[in-house]
This record gives sequence, structure tokens and C-alpha cells, in this order.
Amino acid sequence: MAIKNNRVKTTNDIELKDRLVAINRVTKVTKGGRTFTFAAIVVVGNEDGIVGYGLGKANEVTTAIAKGVEAAKKNLIKVPVHKGTIPHGQDAKFGGSRVMLKPASQGTGVKAGGAMRAVFESVGITDVLAKSKGSSNPHNLVKATIAALSEMRSPMTVAQNRGISLEQVFNG
Repeated sequence: MAIKNNRVKTTNDIELKDRLVAINRVTKVTKGGRTFTFAAIVVVGNEDGIVGYGLGKANEVTTAIAKGVEAAKKNLIKVPVHKGTIPHGQDAKFGGSRVMLKPASQGTGVKAGGAMRAVFESVGITDVLAKSKGSSNPHNLVKATIAALSEMRSPMTVAQNRGISLEQVFNG
């Protein structure tokens, strides 16, 4: 498994679980009647720091979900998980959606809404405080959450970049 800029290059040795976030039914009215198509946004992850999302569109729900899973496997990222939570607070936005993530103490649980909860459970985060502001569109919420998680830095990385010990990172 090669990781570059938080991107995971190969998925051969990773066991990924998929979660359906939302299904959108699109109706096209033509001369012959109505045509229904479905768009599904899916989040996949190994519950150990790797997560990705994908959008699948098809004439049937099951096909749309399968396409979404395949698309999600193509853009996986590695997220630093520190003792079941995120290493530091982070804000991000995508489109009209804004998300705010904060680390939580052990036993707090995942305090987040539906679309954000699916991302946190897929990545393996068990304790986090999250708030979404602005648009509640599941597509943009998932993308904003993944953007915030991709900007996370592990304590080891911070210590190496600053040239200090790991204890100094935690103690300030």
C-alpha cells in the first residue's frame, strides 16, 4: 500500500466496508412518459484510518450503489486516528456546506449527523464532536467532511516537521 499526500494508491490488501449515505431519484419527463434514474452516494472504509466516497448513477438502485462503491475505491485517503478520535480540531467547507470537527474524550461517541456519521464510522473514529453549518446536502456534507479529515496531521508528523519530541507536541 503506497500513500502519497494522504492518498492510498492500492486497494488489493484492504478489506473495505461500504455504507450508503443517500439515494436521489431523478425524474426525466419525455414524450413517452417518465424516466427514473438514481444517484447514490456511498462511503467506503476499513474502519482503521482509510476512507473514500463515490457517486454512482444508474437506472436501478442496486447498480447505482455498485457504481458508487467502485468510484469510492478509486479515491481513498488515509486519516490519522489517535485513540479513537481525531488528533486536532478542523474546519472545512465544500459548496454551501461547512463542517466543524473537534476531538472528544473517550466514551463520548460520534456526535454527528447522518452523512457525517457514515464517514466517521467508515474511517474508524469512535469519539468525535462534529457540527454542520450551512447546507445539509449529503453530497456536499460528505465531501466537506472528507476534506476536513484529509487535512488532519498525526502527532508524529507534527513532531517531525517541528523537530521536537512527541511529548512536547502533547504538552504544548
